[in-house]
Amino acid sequence: MGGESGDQKQKSQSSNTTSSSSCFSHFWSSALRAKPLSSSSEVSVRTNSGDGLIRRLGIFDLVLLGVGASIGAGIFVVTGTVARDAGPGVTISFVLAGISCVLNALCYAELASRFPAVVGGAYLYTYSAFNELTAFLVFTQLMLDYHIGAASIARSLASYVVSILELFPIFKDNIPDWIGHGGEEFFGILSINILAPILLVFLTLILCWGVGESSAVNSFMTALKVVIVLIVIVVGSFEVDTSNWHPFAPNGVKEILTGATVVFFAYVGFDAVANSAEESKRPQRDLPIGIMGSLLICIALYIAVCLVITGMVPYKLLGEDAPLADAFASKGLKYVSILISVGAVAGLTTTLLVGLYVQSRLYLGLGRDGLLPSVFAGVNPKRHTPVHSQVWVGVVAGVLSGLFNVHVLSHILSVGSLTGYSVVAACVLSLRWKGKTASQVSSATWSEGVICIFVVALGGFGAGLSYRLSASFIFLLVALVVAVLALIALLFRQVYADTPGFSCPGVPVVPAVCIFFNMFLFAQLHYEAWIRFVVLSIITMGVYAFYGQYHANPSSEETVVYYRAPEEEAR
Repeated sequence: MGGESGDQKQKSQSSNTTSSSSCFSHFWSSALRAKPLSSSSEVSVRTNSGDGLIRRLGIFDLVLLGVGASIGAGIFVVTGTVARDAGPGVTISFVLAGISCVLNALCYAELASRFPAVVGGAYLYTYSAFNELTAFLVFTQLMLDYHIGAASIARSLASYVVSILELFPIFKDNIPDWIGHGGEEFFGILSINILAPILLVFLTLILCWGVGESSAVNSFMTALKVVIVLIVIVVGSFEVDTSNWHPFAPNGVKEILTGATVVFFAYVGFDAVANSAEESKRPQRDLPIGIMGSLLICIALYIAVCLVITGMVPYKLLGEDAPLADAFASKGLKYVSILISVGAVAGLTTTLLVGLYVQSRLYLGLGRDGLLPSVFAGVNPKRHTPVHSQVWVGVVAGVLSGLFNVHVLSHILSVGSLTGYSVVAACVLSLRWKGKTASQVSSATWSEGVICIFVVALGGFGAGLSYRLSASFIFLLVALVVAVLALIALLFRQVYADTPGFSCPGVPVVPAVCIFFNMFLFAQLHYEAWIRFVVLSIITMGVYAFYGQYHANPSSEETVVYYRAPEEEAR
């Protein structure tokens, strides 16, 4: 009896060990699978029961989409607040940040051209270049940024709307704070705001109505704010006193570099163009133009505004909350101050509209791939919009903006953007390696390349940490040398294939520089942001382990239809 009982116990333990090993094996086999790349010139795109998104966006729409996503209240606020520290050198800060973003945009442009017909952006690129789990991690990090960012923008928009209403005597001092400015705080984070969720409902309805209608609203509001910015630049140029530009860098080069890390996020938004791939008329041609065109317009506008604002008023006298408006008010140009408030409302509206749009398309991509419930994959057959995903995005942003003081949460922002940009640059390298596209290089060589990318990232983070902590120059130099050695290995030990469509120049140097600088900026974030990165990654792996690995289907050939460019269809 005792022997039998012992045998049964041993068999049970053996069975549990085998089951555990089997679960672990299934997890890794699922986590490491990638979405297959199509070798055909025709690019496949999933649809839901034949009902897909509709192609209505041309080059002009895509450029306005990128400008709408990037230029918000930042051009009216950030330019002045950074100038208080960097002085007129804030112009150089925007130039440096702009150059960095151009390099990132070149990477996005190549991948947008290579995957021209499907939604997903950074998530899709990662899924094809690396693996399923990494793609899911990129999605969650980006999505938390988007959700908190949307709530923050909605609150700022509500505050600006109330401020404009208070210009009229009937409303002045008669609108309670909890309507638009945010009510009394509870427990340090809760703060009621009624108007922000209402504005989100309105924008969500526009986005659900159709891409044509939402594009028209974005185009009108973006054109309005660009015109206002141009008026500000032209009028302000007549008030410039060049003596205010001396000294140009009153607090030294370090403040200019610090300013560059701050204003980098003023350019974030060009990735929205990449996420509109499935609704672009000629994606392979138009997406790279839309990405680069919108970014260059934003760079030009930011630099011009910086020169004007620092030339009008000594940098030490710039206001903190509304520096641009205060500068014109100090010159007796009150009507321009009102225009600036209107421009801020238009800017925030387009930024919020495009942000909500991008989020829904990302949810749509994951719903199609099975990493999220299939309800997110639904596309309305009449409106050709992902209504379920769009409503979900609006609800989450509405709850956050209505109940929470999102300024407290802003300390954990930007992690997703920097992570996503870095991974996109790494995707350019991975997809260029012949071992990934034509099996001409061994998996060991491919793995060596991935390790080199990781070393470049560590070098960037180490350099950023040394800079942040004002450590010895030796530490900064060591981090830089390590990154350069990894880049040399990428340059001489990997074979890079030619790509169809737009090609990022200077591969592997340009993507490696992007990764290095993005990780340098990552090191400048609040410590809470690092904790958020680790905690959210752990939660994401848990969700993937219990749901994603069992439902994901990266190939799903039975629902694939093929996209042809309009000129091919004509032939």
